[in-house]
Amino acid sequence: MQSIFTDIGKLNLNEPAHSYVLPFVQGTPATAPSTSAAWISHQGEAVFTLASPSGGITVVTLPAHDQDGTVSILELKQSSMMQRLAGWMPTAIRGDQSISDLAISLAVHQLEDDTFIFALCQDHKLRMWSFKHQMCLLVTDMLDYMPAGRGEVKASPAQAHKLRLFFSSSTGLCLAIYLAVPKGSQFCVLQLVASENNRYSLDHISTQFTTQETLVDFVLTASDIWAVWLDNDNQTVVKYISFEHSTAGMWNQVFVQPSPEEEVHVGEDQDPREVYLDVLFSPLRFTASAIIKALQIYKRGTERYSDLSWEELKKEVTVTVENELQGSVTEYEFCQEDYRLLQVEFWSKFYACCLQYQDVLSTPLALHISPATAMVCVLKKGFVSFLLPCFAVDHLYLSSDEYLFSEEETPIAEDSNLSRDVLQLIQCLRMVSESLPEDMAYEMDKALEDLLSPEKVSEKVLEGLLANDNENVIQDILNKLQDISNPTVAINTLLRELDLEADAETESRPTAHPLRVRISLSQLYGSSVAASLICQAVCQTAMTRTLLCRDLLILQQLYLRIGDNVFVPGGAQLLQLQQDLIPRCSSLLCSYHLLKQMSLTLSSSVPLDILNADLQHLSVLELSDSTIPTSMLNPQTVVELFYQNVARKAIMSQIFSQQDVEGSQGMLHWPQMISSVLTLLCHWPSNPSFLFPECLMVNCQYAPLQEYARLVGPWCQVNVGSYRFVLGHCYLASGEGQKVRTSCLTC
Repeated sequence: MQSIFTDIGKLNLNEPAHSYVLPFVQGTPATAPSTSAAWISHQGEAVFTLASPSGGITVVTLPAHDQDGTVSILELKQSSMMQRLAGWMPTAIRGDQSISDLAISLAVHQLEDDTFIFALCQDHKLRMWSFKHQMCLLVTDMLDYMPAGRGEVKASPAQAHKLRLFFSSSTGLCLAIYLAVPKGSQFCVLQLVASENNRYSLDHISTQFTTQETLVDFVLTASDIWAVWLDNDNQTVVKYISFEHSTAGMWNQVFVQPSPEEEVHVGEDQDPREVYLDVLFSPLRFTASAIIKALQIYKRGTERYSDLSWEELKKEVTVTVENELQGSVTEYEFCQEDYRLLQVEFWSKFYACCLQYQDVLSTPLALHISPATAMVCVLKKGFVSFLLPCFAVDHLYLSSDEYLFSEEETPIAEDSNLSRDVLQLIQCLRMVSESLPEDMAYEMDKALEDLLSPEKVSEKVLEGLLANDNENVIQDILNKLQDISNPTVAINTLLRELDLEADAETESRPTAHPLRVRISLSQLYGSSVAASLICQAVCQTAMTRTLLCRDLLILQQLYLRIGDNVFVPGGAQLLQLQQDLIPRCSSLLCSYHLLKQMSLTLSSSVPLDILNADLQHLSVLELSDSTIPTSMLNPQTVVELFYQNVARKAIMSQIFSQQDVEGSQGMLHWPQMISSVLTLLCHWPSNPSFLFPECLMVNCQYAPLQEYARLVGPWCQVNVGSYRFVLGHCYLASGEGQKVRTSCLTC
């Protein structure tokens, strides 16, 4: 498949047919355009609108790429006419422009036979020019849409106003103007209205006020305003709001992936090098480019790294830091503790370097929304961040109370009383999470790793919370629990939403999707970017729900403790809590912990001779007809390996079988499609098909497979014999034949 840059690469951009140099005064950057916009005309011409620093707008037209012609320069003048110029003439010389006319934001919209050029200027006025009629059709003072403080704002020129357009056949052309003022920035949404005799006006649709973070970029859609800011801590903030239906003026949260931890905790019994390497090369934390830049600075820029694999980069980092450490040692003898402290010092120095470059590469530059698929992307200095829809239960748990002010905002239950109960329950879970000390949270996580009973550990953690409740947080939780009218129904509703496998049993029906749609979707979701994105989403979902299930388990233990005050003693509700709800929550906690661990486990590279030998053994047993997986050459997690080799085809087949023919266009809708893919991918921990362990075994991922079997053993009663078999194969392949007998005896 050709790149979109294939034809561009064949061109010499210095030729007159492909470029034009504006005769600016050399050495004076102030004469460069302050902003610009560009489009391709219906005749194939490339048209550029440039805001002159002395006021006014210049339009440069380059001929179509396959036609001969000359470059023309036209200028918008206050006389509402456009004149053809032989060259660049500063508007200040003609005297019919002023600095207040300087356009600070430009946007262009093409109609069938005309093009409108919109200019938001320093004098706070919006001007609309017709390219066809060569005249200004509309001038609107944007300060008229400010509720107060116009005089104070009018006295100073606009510097940071921004303009965006959106057009659809149903709504027509809409404009969103961001008015950046010191005490109350706002977005104004206006609709362009045409009347007779080429007269135009603007209808005010909505005004939305914002907080005082620094706006980077925003996009207008048919129903929403999406915006990206930098807050006072230089962290990226993304929010969106419905400009027609947001009665309270509340912006919706977008949960941005947090930055890596500023400090790495190294336990007394841990090797500093291993701890730092695990953090640096764990998924979801650092990009390879950030580590490479840090490596170059750490080595004082003497080398360049271009084609290092993930494993090679890890080795290079290890050698570099260890050599730096050894070079600083002047004494021949060190006690173990002093050497350990020296290790921490050098590794923390390199880690700080990585943090710095990761922060720089994370700087947001722009926001993009695909009108065809509704995919939202944040373009950053070093990479692109994709925004994914948030499941309802995750949205409730992650949102702060100020964003959940009524049960109508709860998208889980239709019944208002149940919605209110679920909302109260979620607020109690967040209170548990906020009151949980770091050591107790670590104890719960460690218990899952050590295969201890989550119920018993959660009971122990609750005892610790009660013993150290100096701020009466538990009492506040108890008071809020009293407001829940039917706790078991609310908990059961929450557990049902947490169980992704509950949505798996849908009736399949024959469909006839257009081949084009099937091929496009298969190619899109089969790409390496899509695989990485989807598996990161699995990891984020698993992380969130592990915490949610943990807090819910602790809260249910609290319910058991106060059961006589909430339930009828010895009644059915208390029995349901003990025998059904708590075991289900415990099982879900283990399941999401397993998903999280596998999503963070990198697949190991396997030599080709070992892969060949192992595939031959499996073919004798008629277990696999797979070929050597080429994806092993790229750094990836074992979940990515599973998705690319096995799960993607199964997921696509299931989605195609469940969608209506009329839904073909809806299948291209990114939020809907990615939610379906993510839901189906998370089914495999208890799936009877046993696809995930088989994939690990075929691809010689023996260490992750053994860890997977260890974690799943205590709580999953599906495929027990199969797990014994794959463990036996792992032991044979890794030279631990003495363990095979034990494994097979219970198979």
